[in-house]
Amino acid sequence: MRRIFITGTAGFIGFHLAQLLLEEGFTVAGYDGMTDYYDVRLKTRRHQMLLQSERFTATEAMLEDRETLDAAIDAFAPDVIVHLAAQAGVRYSLENPRAYIDANVVGAFNVMEAARRHAVDHLLMASTSSVYGAETEMPYRETQKADSQMTIYAATKKANEAMSHAYAHLYDLPVTMFRFFTVYGPWGRPDMAYFKFVDAILEGRPIDIYNHGDMYRDFTYVSDLVRGIRLLIDAVPERPATPDDIADGDSLSAVAPHRVVNIGNSDKVRLLDFIEAIEDSLGMKATRNMMDMQPGDVPATWADASLLQSLTGYRPQTDVRDGVARFVAWYRDYSAK
Repeated sequence: MRRIFITGTAGFIGFHLAQLLLEEGFTVAGYDGMTDYYDVRLKTRRHQMLLQSERFTATEAMLEDRETLDAAIDAFAPDVIVHLAAQAGVRYSLENPRAYIDANVVGAFNVMEAARRHAVDHLLMASTSSVYGAETEMPYRETQKADSQMTIYAATKKANEAMSHAYAHLYDLPVTMFRFFTVYGPWGRPDMAYFKFVDAILEGRPIDIYNHGDMYRDFTYVSDLVRGIRLLIDAVPERPATPDDIADGDSLSAVAPHRVVNIGNSDKVRLLDFIEAIEDSLGMKATRNMMDMQPGDVPATWADASLLQSLTGYRPQTDVRDGVARFVAWYRDYSAK
């Protein structure tokens, strides 16, 4: 069984992916900086759960610490690297942009260098739907232009896509970049809106609703997302012999074994409907504080996930109301401990 090195295993998505791979019998090495961007106790608990498997080991250090990262990867000798660790959050990038350059550009460069050195079978890296920026043609397709990022966070992720393409071209390193759409679910990040909504409603505090609720998101349940990543591990891009060998709708590069893939639910959901699903699951109504749009935010995101389906035969499909109910059940259990 293959050996998978995952950065960000104490994070929301990395934790769930590591769990899935361990359940399938893979050997997994995790790497996480354990930053205090949100409650470190949540990150520590995730790692504790993963460490119950004898096939999981973890290194706690920053991506920018090249020597420690190299040592961890060298010792593990992975077949595949999945790079999920990053400084996340659109709004925080307005306050502390340097953290995004350090983690998302320098850190990603260190990962790509290690992947090149080890000539891994496949390097998979997280991007974001935020790279589509000001583009208004939806649903978003991987082949459409995405050159108008609106935050430093989105710009660093677009930089990762460009850097990884260069590595794929120069070193024949197979790379898949996946663009995530609003991910939610158990063990999620406390800085995400749905987490804040549930916490505030239960405590009787008002919730802030931006753009007066006139926003739409392609909410993607975390188990669906990591299933998509798991299947993409086996969908290794190959450099095409000629541009004519690239199928319609495929984002495969004409000059490199490099591909970009959306992972989303392909369902544009109104923010107010998402909030109503939370209220129904809690059996409580929210006090709504309607606010203007925040700088750097976009009114809508919506994925075309047909490329994911053509590559893997899989498409995320968890209904928002079901996913919200599962998160609320987890939240009640977690907060009671």
